[in-house]
Amino acid sequence: MASLLAFSLPKPNSIKASSLTTIQSPYQVLEEKFGRKGIKFRESVDGITAVELTVRNGSSLSLRISDGVVTSYKPKVYWKDEGFEEILYTIPDGGSVKGGVGLILNDVSTMDSQCCVSDWVVKDVDSDSIDALQVELQCTNGDGTLEIKYVVSLYALSMATSVIVKNNGPQTVKLTSAILSHLKFKTRRGSAIQGLKGCSYCTHPPLSSSFGIMSPTQALEAEPPGWFSFLGSGSNDKGNSNEESWSVEDNIYTMMKHKMSRVYTAPPMERLKRIYSTPPSKYETIDQGSGLGFRVMRMGYDDIYLCSPGSLSQNYGKDYFICTGPASMLVPVVLNPGEGWRGAQVIQHDNL
Repeated sequence: MASLLAFSLPKPNSIKASSLTTIQSPYQVLEEKFGRKGIKFRESVDGITAVELTVRNGSSLSLRISDGVVTSYKPKVYWKDEGFEEILYTIPDGGSVKGGVGLILNDVSTMDSQCCVSDWVVKDVDSDSIDALQVELQCTNGDGTLEIKYVVSLYALSMATSVIVKNNGPQTVKLTSAILSHLKFKTRRGSAIQGLKGCSYCTHPPLSSSFGIMSPTQALEAEPPGWFSFLGSGSNDKGNSNEESWSVEDNIYTMMKHKMSRVYTAPPMERLKRIYSTPPSKYETIDQGSGLGFRVMRMGYDDIYLCSPGSLSQNYGKDYFICTGPASMLVPVVLNPGEGWRGAQVIQHDNL
């Protein structure tokens, strides 16, 4: 896999579609300025400008510009000509969609937690032939003190999303963040995660977002009891993220059939020690229904968020899904004036 953020990006002036006064549509202006082989701007069915990336082997993704949500990722996973599979889960939400892959970034420096992400603008694109493609978005927070870049990259066997934040203000800021992916599964019964054995975890809601399918409240709702819950086979998570609620994953496979909402990470008190165990840098999804597996890798983030809807999945469509990704939820990232921070997620496969 090509290295993340390996391209040397030029620095043209940013272009914001909403500020254009010509008779051209926003996507047409972006297509003229940034379009190239494998990178095509268009208007989606809900009227939002999006960009489609397609590499040489046919793997593709679709990214909405305004909110930076990846609504589709179709990698080539079979050798046959039509061997592409949509792995992201989305549901209609009015004139838009929820789900996919998106960034959450909140300033929790004061009692009033504020979302740092506003409308994104296209800053640049780049490509390495047509085997690696990249789109860079940019925005600032409300008072302009935080400069935020969001880079989406597509390769033949993987996709990557990364965030780069710089504090240009005079005050120290504390940030909570996550890059959450809603991954589609063929069956509820055959869904699992491998690679978290020995990792500490606690029950915790996801960070609130505009693209999340399950809200923090819904993620912690109790699952209706089933026939086998009386025998103790249910794994519904309960409790809060305090020191008493911490457990250690003792299974090779974390089954995602039942409802859960967890953060896998080192407990905050453990991090005060000189030496402590951190969560793995990567783990793998297992979907027995499709026979496909994907490797999820984190960079820069301290936590792993993992959620499954259980029997409540029927409220969100006919297919099953999980929500997962790297996060910094329990201990915020501290940025002093002039400092920067970056975090990233890579979804990779070797099904071919």
